[in-house]
Amino acid sequence: MTPFTARIIQVIQSIPEGKVMTYGQIAACAGSPRAARQVVRILHSMSGAHQLPWHRVVNKAGEIALKEDESKSLQMLLLESEGVELLMGHRVDLAVYQWDAEHVQEEE
Repeated sequence: MTPFTARIIQVIQSIPEGKVMTYGQIAACAGSPRAARQVVRILHSMSGAHQLPWHRVVNKAGEIALKEDESKSLQMLLLESEGVELLMGHRVDLAVYQWDAEHVQEEE
């Protein structure tokens, strides 16, 4: 595992219940602001092995990016069970629920 991959995993694991981060925000916090697709790949391939809270990651508009209905429904259910209110269009209000990357850096 590369140090960048390990850092992405650490950032994702740090997202608390009831909060979300965007793919790009995670990439930036891990040291590579243009690596949002790498975050997607890591979530897809490593969520189970590292018990990542994949459901707390949304796109830059706060939208659930999953296309498959069952996975999208599961993400919505998991977010709502943590108190995250979804707006029309399966969107999270980032002004309310976005976890600030500064919190992640402070915890180190």
